[in-house]
Amino acid sequence: MQHGVGGWSPPTGQHPAAPPPPPIPPAQGWPVTPVTPVPEATEHIPLPPAVAVPPAPPAPGTGGATLAVLLIGPAGAGKTTVARHWANTRPVPTAHISLDDVREWVRSGFADPQSGWNEHSEAQYRLARRTCGFAARNFLANGISCILDDAVFPDRPVVGLGGWKRHVGPGLLPVVLLPGLEIVLDRNAARSGNRRLSDEEVARIHGRMAGWYGSGLPIIDNSHLDVEGTARALDEALARALAAPGSW
Repeated sequence: MQHGVGGWSPPTGQHPAAPPPPPIPPAQGWPVTPVTPVPEATEHIPLPPAVAVPPAPPAPGTGGATLAVLLIGPAGAGKTTVARHWANTRPVPTAHISLDDVREWVRSGFADPQSGWNEHSEAQYRLARRTCGFAARNFLANGISCILDDAVFPDRPVVGLGGWKRHVGPGLLPVVLLPGLEIVLDRNAARSGNRRLSDEEVARIHGRMAGWYGSGLPIIDNSHLDVEGTARALDEALARALAAPGSW
């Protein structure tokens, strides 16, 4: 065994390990900033507090309510036009059912009331009303509102409001559309076919319709309202009825 000077010498062919190099001092003017280790996140990142959003104001008028409406009025009052416009502009599905249209489904053998009200015209009227009521109940059962229009007379129980409520349901909401006689005469003059009546008949029907005053039903005088304004007045009247159930 060989011994080197001052201590043990490695065997032949081996060299002692070099000592570690001294640390390199930082450059002058560049201070060393200690790095703090960031702990691993273990929770959800906090979110800023939610901003409170005020609720949307309720829709004006009837809004999205499912309704069954009966629009009553004399010939020339604008029932069909207003009912169609109201149904077209509602924010929810709404159907329009016109009694006159359903009556005229009968072609051969049609009993025209202008030729006189008799047992045949009354029978076809009853049949049309039942058909309209059946259609309305089907629409309502499927969440679709409906508006019907008819010239219901307050002094004729056989063709009156009670029959409509029996066929559609007790929740039917009636509204009377009754402009002045001159307005009705002008509108009737613009009609054609069997929808146009004589001036005498229009005046007679209009006078009978005045019996609805004092009935408690809402009456809209649309003498100076356009179609859009009348439909808006109708919707407002129905909204009041919804706010006070049982008032009619």
